[in-house]
Amino acid sequence: IQMRLSVARLFRASRQVNNVVNGKWTTTHYTVKERSKDPRWADVDMTRVTDEYDVVIIGGGPGGLSAAIRLRQLAEKEGKECRVCVVEKAAELGAHTLSGAVIETRALDELFPNWSELGAPVYQKVTAESIAILTQTGRIPVPIVPGVPLANHGNYIVRLGHVVKWLGEQAEAAGVEIYPGIAAAEVLYNEDGSVKGVATNDVGIAKDGSPKDSFERGMELHAKCTIFAEGCRGHLSKQVMSKFDLKEHEMSYGIGIKELWQIDPAKHRPGYIEHTMGWPLTSTQYGGSFLYHIESDGLPLVSIGFVNALDYSDPYMNPYQEFQKYKTHPSIAKQLEGGKRIGYGARAINEGGFQTVPKLTFPGGCLIGCAAGLLNVAKLKGTHAAMKSGMVAAEAIFPELENNKTVTPSSYQPALDQTYVMKELKACRNIRPAFNSALGMYGALAYAGLFYVLGRGKEPWTLQHGKPDNEKLQPKESCKPIEYPKPDGKLTFDLLTSVSLTGTNHEENQPAHLTLMDDSVPVDVNLTKFDGPEARFCPAGVYEFVPSESGSGQRLQINAQNCIHCKTCDIKDPTQNINWVTPQGGEGPKYNGM
Repeated sequence: IQMRLSVARLFRASRQVNNVVNGKWTTTHYTVKERSKDPRWADVDMTRVTDEYDVVIIGGGPGGLSAAIRLRQLAEKEGKECRVCVVEKAAELGAHTLSGAVIETRALDELFPNWSELGAPVYQKVTAESIAILTQTGRIPVPIVPGVPLANHGNYIVRLGHVVKWLGEQAEAAGVEIYPGIAAAEVLYNEDGSVKGVATNDVGIAKDGSPKDSFERGMELHAKCTIFAEGCRGHLSKQVMSKFDLKEHEMSYGIGIKELWQIDPAKHRPGYIEHTMGWPLTSTQYGGSFLYHIESDGLPLVSIGFVNALDYSDPYMNPYQEFQKYKTHPSIAKQLEGGKRIGYGARAINEGGFQTVPKLTFPGGCLIGCAAGLLNVAKLKGTHAAMKSGMVAAEAIFPELENNKTVTPSSYQPALDQTYVMKELKACRNIRPAFNSALGMYGALAYAGLFYVLGRGKEPWTLQHGKPDNEKLQPKESCKPIEYPKPDGKLTFDLLTSVSLTGTNHEENQPAHLTLMDDSVPVDVNLTKFDGPEARFCPAGVYEFVPSESGSGQRLQINAQNCIHCKTCDIKDPTQNINWVTPQGGEGPKYNGM
């Protein structure tokens, strides 16, 4: 009953957030419709309260919190003052964190050598593992030999949201000021063009873009140095990369969709992990699965997920449905049968690797972690890289704080280049783009075996990813609609039922944070040319095409209430017309150890 009520609430609320004018969805967000030109804002006081910090960090994930902790550790060691602030858009730390996750602890070992004694929720060692290529009904084992990227001996299975919450506790104990439920909405600049800090989101704006009686201006958080740790496709990170021309090559992305299951104790194998490639994807589509057995809070849990590269060309591809289909494979279904699904979520991930890492520093700030594209897709790991990059950034920033009003941590990137983070990214740089050849998965496996497992990535060339992911969709006439199996409600599920498990929520009477640069593009381009791919690539049912009120054709409906902040739409929209911006702080999913 609760599930049905939740689904009804989501669907009903999404219909209420309806900015339809003259039969067309109309964007009302101030980032598109300037308030300075809107007479409704003419008499509104737009001044902001300000606060001053040494360092402001945007994003309370593993990277941002590690940077904050290291800064405070250095200040304590030197006996100096260092005011550090972390702003996190989730209502509480870890609530927007979603990952597999199997982690390497080397960065955690460096940050807290006694992390076990401190009670870190890192306890489930990998005890057994397998890799396989799936056919429709069969399974071809892949030997795990030394050097295989997905070998995980000595690593730990974790619920990463719980690890993030624990890191937050350590950061607060170290003197870091943490503000969850506060979204950084705007980058601020000094007169010389350097980053000055950020402004937090305004609240009290109606869905038509007008000020409510409860309108309150956000705060300005000024800093000598601002660290952007927003994760993959951070909306402010995207802005600074553009302003300072930090990118040489476009990033390539994937969408990771995950479920958490409580399974039959008789089938539970704590510490067992497996990864698969192949079915249900074709040999030319990059992607694969993970399935991790972990005991947590005394429960026999399985963390299961599917990663679908976003460089796919078929506009009828539906990553959510591919994941549901994957679970029906005999070797997967037998592990889940008799169990109960207790969690769902999705998040975009970086897949570009070494050749797409941007310049990491700019006047007044730097990028760390997945905001900097540091995930190692061959290993399916980014937590240790995020933490280490945050620590290295802190070590570059701290010595410059005392004698500078604005700190550009120029030593950060050269120092990071000497760490295992960049060395391992460089070694496996060609594995992912090798999948883009005509031989697809099989050619890439051969390449990885020859040049990475045996050659350790020392080949003197670097392969590229080609066009950005959004430009790789083919017109609908080149493809056929894909018929996916109907959900059975036991192993596979409809999308809205899944979204209800995320706990996502957004204030209904506010402008949709999924903004359109041109309101006509969804129908005139996306629907006409690609048959509306946003209705399929979104893993939360945010976008749908519905009959127009005029009775002629269809129009786009944006169900912003359903958004789980995965950023897929910002990446895969064919013309980059969708621009994801932050809603009010504290909104979005409420993941529990995802």
